[in-house]
Amino acid sequence: MKYVLMFVETEQFAKELEAMGELERDAAYEAVGRWFAENSDKITHHTHLAPVHTATTVRLQRGGEPVVTDGPFVEGKEVVSGFAEVEVADLDEALKMARSWPACPIVEIRPAS
Repeated sequence: MKYVLMFVETEQFAKELEAMGELERDAAYEAVGRWFAENSDKITHHTHLAPVHTATTVRLQRGGEPVVTDGPFVEGKEVVSGFAEVEVADLDEALKMARSWPACPIVEIRPAS
């Protein structure tokens, strides 16, 4: 089955990452690199998204013109910072992968078709 693991960054996590020293930040990024390497046989696609301030949002209006704005859809304390599409046997295997994610504190899992 195909699932998408969405890595959700919180404001607190972003602040902690920013406050890290260079060695600590490098170690955090290395842990993420190891996670991708250890799961490479299941990952079919992945990417890190540009920061939320670079987003452009299109709000579709019923009966009206779409409204285009710079920035995220909502000003939230949590934003998707990246994702990985995985091919695994079932949700349990996707959950196992999500539980071992070493970075953002939230991983949302959704079936993909």
